[in-house]
Amino acid sequence: MANTKSAKKRARQNEARRAHNQALRSRGRTAIKKVLKAIEAGDKELALARFREAVPEIDKLAGKGLIAKNRAAQYKSRLNAKLRAMA
Repeated sequence: MANTKSAKKRARQNEARRAHNQALRSRGRTAIKKVLKAIEAGDKELALARFREAVPEIDKLAGKGLIAKNRAAQYKSRLNAKLRAMA
């Protein structure tokens, strides 16, 4: 455990950041799952709406460094490909 005052503060900050990052990551994963669920249900309009909601969430994760930029591009590309395949 941390001994110095600054180390104790750093431990508190790290825990708070970890909780915040987990919440953001969870929001991103949930947004992706909503798109996939709508695609599986065959509802193109809903899937498109969910996709439009998911893209900014994915971009936020990449912008904050919670996922790599290329990983974000990969998510968006694959979701978009699945949407196009519905037509």
